[in-house]
Amino acid sequence: MKILSALNRDASISIPKLSNDLGINLSVAYSRIKRLIRRGIIEHYTITVNEDKLGMTASAIAGINLDPKNREQILDEIMKMDSVRLLREVTGRFDLVVNLRGASLDELHKAVYDIIGKIPGVQHAEVFMEVARRTPVVNYRLQD
Repeated sequence: MKILSALNRDASISIPKLSNDLGINLSVAYSRIKRLIRRGIIEHYTITVNEDKLGMTASAIAGINLDPKNREQILDEIMKMDSVRLLREVTGRFDLVVNLRGASLDELHKAVYDIIGKIPGVQHAEVFMEVARRTPVVNYRLQD
């Protein structure tokens, strides 16, 4: 949906500008956005922080295997870490995949091996350092 794609690019866009850019009537834009909010498709508006400008120039992904008996304690400990941006429980080779951000690759290496790797119940941790990033353009389509 064009409205979602436009808001995803810039959630601060005014509705009059949005309606003009999309070539739709202002009242139509307002009603469609209200409907998207009412249906729970738009949950909230947010910002994207440029962490590079804050000195957080290193990114990594860690794959973690854990003892299921310690699952909750491990998740709690990892979520407390300042460098953790996203934690996912997954299927496949790892039990968890963790996205991390830090000031240096060394800082992230230490976070994975010296902190996460020493949490009781963590059986294995493997870190993948980011060397380049490409963010795809997201175009939303609603399913009937």
